[in-house]
Amino acid sequence: MILVDRDTRVIVQGITGRQGSFNTRLMLEYGTRVVAGVTPGKGGEEVHGVRVFNTVGDALEHEDAEAAAIFVPARFAKDAALEALASALLTVIITEGIPVHDSIEIVQHARARGLTVIGPNCPGITSVGACKIGIMPNHIFRPGKVGIVSRSGTLTYEIIHQLTRAGMGQSTALGIGGDKVIGIDFIGALERFQDDPETEAVVLIGEIGGTLEERAAEYLARGYSKKVVGYIAGRTAPVGKRMGHAGAIITGGAGTAKSKIAVLEGAGVRVASLPSQIVDLLRA
Repeated sequence: MILVDRDTRVIVQGITGRQGSFNTRLMLEYGTRVVAGVTPGKGGEEVHGVRVFNTVGDALEHEDAEAAAIFVPARFAKDAALEALASALLTVIITEGIPVHDSIEIVQHARARGLTVIGPNCPGITSVGACKIGIMPNHIFRPGKVGIVSRSGTLTYEIIHQLTRAGMGQSTALGIGGDKVIGIDFIGALERFQDDPETEAVVLIGEIGGTLEERAAEYLARGYSKKVVGYIAGRTAPVGKRMGHAGAIITGGAGTAKSKIAVLEGAGVRVASLPSQIVDLLRA
């Protein structure tokens, strides 16, 4: 597993909101060690038995933590992320609709300090059987040796469900997010899976738009010790029309599913035409 494990202690920012409260309960049910919540002005309250503080700094005076989950509304998300990064926490930003210039500032701040941001606009991360930070469904996972890294939350759930039904367990599932500007990307995930003894194969789930998949293919072409299979969503998307995520737009003929599939296959990645083919490609 990568990035988080059963010892990871988590602070939930925005814990008193509807999404924060709901998903905190599910994270706790999964076994995640949620040690504190943060909502300015709500210090002293409790949510599902988790004590709420006004700031991350206040929370860390009472509880040790390594990660923060952000369920804060978009207009406040930058401040929440910078507050978490100021305390050197792994920062998982679930919030969608964050302005691009805010995301740029968050990511630049994290990179300057050598810290990791997951997201924004992502389902989070689950190290199976150990820790879940985010919104992935609890029931779809089975512990095993397959790592997943994905731009699409829904496709992640579908493919994990199919792997589980086929008896193929997962090590860590990482949703990197579908915005134009994100923190950890495919290469960052692949590097970590490469070093993870519990991961034997990786499923890379991409989509149209941007160049993340092309850059990942360049990285893989230099030599990668573990099997990688892929799927690219958006094969029928028209040029110039955004499909789903902010980053899923084809411009000037670049970023098409066809071009991404070609470069991944050129790097030795077998790419499925349908999500249902992933299991067979892993078995092949």
